[in-house]
Amino acid sequence: MLKHIPILILLCLNIANAQKTQIIMPEKGLCAHRGCMDTHPENTLPAFAEAIRLGAHMIEFDVQLTKDGKMVLMHDESVDRTTNGKGMVSELTFEEIRKLDAGEKKSTQFSGTLVPTFEETLAMMPANVWLNCHLKGEEAVGKAAAALLAKTGRLHQAFLTCGEKASAAARAEVAGILICNGENRYRKNTPEYVAATIGMNANFIQLLRSEANENRTALIASLKQNNVKINFFYAKSADELSALFDQGIDFVLVNKLAEFLQESSKLRVPVWKPVYLNK
Repeated sequence: MLKHIPILILLCLNIANAQKTQIIMPEKGLCAHRGCMDTHPENTLPAFAEAIRLGAHMIEFDVQLTKDGKMVLMHDESVDRTTNGKGMVSELTFEEIRKLDAGEKKSTQFSGTLVPTFEETLAMMPANVWLNCHLKGEEAVGKAAAALLAKTGRLHQAFLTCGEKASAAARAEVAGILICNGENRYRKNTPEYVAATIGMNANFIQLLRSEANENRTALIASLKQNNVKINFFYAKSADELSALFDQGIDFVLVNKLAEFLQESSKLRVPVWKPVYLNK
């Protein structure tokens, strides 16, 4: 009987891969910035669960390493703003961070919410929502994040938003991993940012809000011609959506998902229905 186990494992892998080839990913829509951060504690599992329930097309979150090399979700370099603790993430161990409350500052109804790990976050996600994994760090987190995405079977939907050093390390670890160029050295210079993104064969770009009288028509056309998906950081009000989609923006990061979904639905961008594999 034992000699048949490898065959069964291979069969299961083939079934899982076949399921993924049938997954339809959103072509455009809204990205829940740090989850539903307006109503739930940002970068936590409850915030992501709400974003999924509402119908987000993409979910963004921040990943960084603890002192002992564990990947946790936290936007700031320190835990001070969003938890009941103090200190830099890079100077705290995973055990120390897991003792913190990441929910009570938002509301007492979220008291006891933990700072999640990257792995826990991936485990709860549907298979058909884009995962915008914003890395805080360079080579070490790039390598670790890429390895985990491959291990957990999320390469079809997850991409790493990161700088050039992290992206190079990620690609060295996992060939073909999806990358969003997030290099801060030139992000505010849109022509340079677009050229660098195309030059490095990135899959996504995350444009910042445009300057007054800035015309991006040719730049956006160039990104489209090179099959680069365009994220936009970020829309302040729902009435901006129509113009952004008309410009060719694919996904718009928003802080108030429910409010923006009402408007995007009017623009024939329906809420997204999550699909889970093997459930």
